[in-house]
Amino acid sequence: MSVRVLWSGPAGGEAEVTVLDGERITLRSTTPHAPGSRPEGALEGAGSVRVKVARCRRDEDRFVVEGRLIDATRALRAEIEARLQAGKA
Repeated sequence: MSVRVLWSGPAGGEAEVTVLDGERITLRSTTPHAPGSRPEGALEGAGSVRVKVARCRRDEDRFVVEGRLIDATRALRAEIEARLQAGKA
């Protein structure tokens, strides 16, 4: 099962969570986000996600966005982790 995030705001786009390690998160995004920016999005079926971007680099047709979750509840982190584990199985 993939963990999709639909970005809000004028740029829009979407991303897929590839790694979650505590507060640190890595996503493959259709749109770039500058270091220091705080993009917001919606996790399908689980609420909103905010990320403080540490770095962003182009990788083929996507952008790898690395940062940390902002204001994420334990329940949201657990939901993301569960979906990532289900995707590996």
